[in-house]
Amino acid sequence: MPEITRRTLFGSSVGLAGLGLIGNAQAAGTAVAPARSEPDALRGSVKDGSVELPPLHQPSEAGGSPPNPLPPGRRLGVAVVGLGTLALENIIPAFGEARYVRLAALVSGKPDKAHTVAAQYGVPAGSVYGYGDFDRIKNDPSVDIVYIVLPNSLHAEYTVRAARAGKHVLCEKPMAATVAEAEQMVAACRDAGRQLMIAYRLQYDPAHRTLIEIARSRRHGSIRMIEAINAQNDAPNGQWRQIKAMAGGGSLPDVGLYCLNAFRYITGEEPIEVTGRLTQPKDDPRFREIEDIANFTLRFPSGIFAVGTSGYSFHESRVLRVHAETGTIGLDPAFGYDNLALDIGRQEGKATAQEVRRFTPHSQFAREMDAFAASLHARQRPRTPGEEGLQDMRIMAAIYRSAAQNGAPVGLPEVKELDTTRGPWPKEMGGFMPG
Repeated sequence: MPEITRRTLFGSSVGLAGLGLIGNAQAAGTAVAPARSEPDALRGSVKDGSVELPPLHQPSEAGGSPPNPLPPGRRLGVAVVGLGTLALENIIPAFGEARYVRLAALVSGKPDKAHTVAAQYGVPAGSVYGYGDFDRIKNDPSVDIVYIVLPNSLHAEYTVRAARAGKHVLCEKPMAATVAEAEQMVAACRDAGRQLMIAYRLQYDPAHRTLIEIARSRRHGSIRMIEAINAQNDAPNGQWRQIKAMAGGGSLPDVGLYCLNAFRYITGEEPIEVTGRLTQPKDDPRFREIEDIANFTLRFPSGIFAVGTSGYSFHESRVLRVHAETGTIGLDPAFGYDNLALDIGRQEGKATAQEVRRFTPHSQFAREMDAFAASLHARQRPRTPGEEGLQDMRIMAAIYRSAAQNGAPVGLPEVKELDTTRGPWPKEMGGFMPG
């Protein structure tokens, strides 16, 4: 039997007849109507370097558009510094979904691990660095951005070194272990003329952005209160998060920061007063140096009151709820990497209506990296710059001061404008996100 190809299968009635796929009349040469083909418009078109396809379904159905990534040579190169759990399980795999960045280099204190990962993801051996020779990255033209995924106490050092090497910096949260270190990071990038972005992945997530839009639109009236819980049960293994000198604190700067940052980006306001209370079980080796549960409140100039709780000793709970005058907007789970679901509760006549929205899964890390690339291409301030992280550091320091004073309120300077520590939202435009 001859080889079956698309040409032999569809281009010849003899070939089809030989396979028994058409009737005897057509095989005998009897005239038949030519097969219809789909309209040429359905095959798509190219505009400004992007492929456009028409929708295949009615507007009532789910759909999307091609991802249209930039060609590899136009994407910004990222060096990932630190190859721990977050980097290996979430950040590096996210480059497979990213459209505007590519993995260009790796930095690790373990050469065997670094070269193994480099081989897995096609990173050249010459673009694998150790911490001792990190400064050589200055001479690597493939690297535009350094993504710091190290213990908190090392964020400042590597941000400063990256900025001096002429690279832009994306740094994991919390921004640093102390306020002084955070201030040093902002100053170093400013002096070097480099951009600093803090990896607040949820500010780029569609579920959180939808919650912000609904809450600020006042379609359910004014926000009156926000509450959030972000907690998990950590293993007693001596990990760096349980060492105060490396982490800067316990559950508050790690998972509690998500609650705190959410209160700020939902309202756009800065708190004028905070309180804090902590627990530190003396019989649990996890908490020899750090707090377990942190409970804190924020009072905003508009009168909005927010209550947050974080913890390292109870079953995973990641809940965020915005209580407005005529409705409640919530996310549960709210702070995880996927499966985020938004719900809106309100009264509708004599019934209580509950609306649920689910979002197409997509890597939050790919979104945040692409957003940073978009702001750099547009020469704009990133949405979550160093000042955003610095403000959270200052608020957490005030919460710790309150806890040291048995929960006494601690006042903060009033800021009358909204979103003063944030840059513009990145926006899709012409296949890119120039912001």
